[in-house]
Amino acid sequence: MKHVLRRVFTDPFLWVLALLLALIFGMTSLGGLFHWMFPELSRPVYQQESFASLVEAHLLLVGVSSLIAVVIGVAAGVGVTRPAGKEFRSLVETLVAMGQTFPPVAVLAVAVPVMGFSEKPAIIALVLYGLLPILQGTIAGIESVPASAREIAQGVGMSRWQMLRKVEIPLAAPVIIAGIRTSVIINIGTAAIASTVGTSSLGSPIIIGLSGFNTAYVLQGAVIVALLAICVDMLFERWSRWLQRWQQRSGGESVR
Repeated sequence: MKHVLRRVFTDPFLWVLALLLALIFGMTSLGGLFHWMFPELSRPVYQQESFASLVEAHLLLVGVSSLIAVVIGVAAGVGVTRPAGKEFRSLVETLVAMGQTFPPVAVLAVAVPVMGFSEKPAIIALVLYGLLPILQGTIAGIESVPASAREIAQGVGMSRWQMLRKVEIPLAAPVIIAGIRTSVIINIGTAAIASTVGTSSLGSPIIIGLSGFNTAYVLQGAVIVALLAICVDMLFERWSRWLQRWQQRSGGESVR
């Protein structure tokens, strides 16, 4: 029991999560602290919307855009590693790289006149911005699969689809997840720009704070975005470690 309690109290993820939740649900109670830090501000705590609703909207935006990016990025990465798609690899990598180098704000400026002020332009910008790490992780992961594993799969009569599903993807999973992890963390920070096109997100207090010269609002939004990114990054790290242990156990069982 003591060992379990020690692990709980020394787990950095739980402390970061506790701090995040405390700020989300208790930011309004910190009015005195922000009055002391910013005495020139009459309203130093953001209260237009609850931070809980902002976090929910922010996570939904990141989740939808990241899911789309994962589907496109993994599919494209798998496609260009197949014999029939290798000649398109340089073209696909160039196009995806251009998508990330194109500033998200510029994507919004182009998309808003067509789609209007909504979450759709923001999702397009986040998908374009998050594709490259996923594509690179998928290609690197599949190329890191040992040739001996493919030869064994061919030797037991697996088709190309079976080899991809049962051999290549499982072995490449840690590298693919590392790419997804990078993409999601990038999008958690970048999603704040969605508030510039009328979409609710944790960028709302930041944008309002910048336009109204209210540094307290900017600080509140930025701190919660940072803590949210740290929590998600820690979850991905745990998922990656679990996957590696699972692969080791599976490998040991196959040897026996």
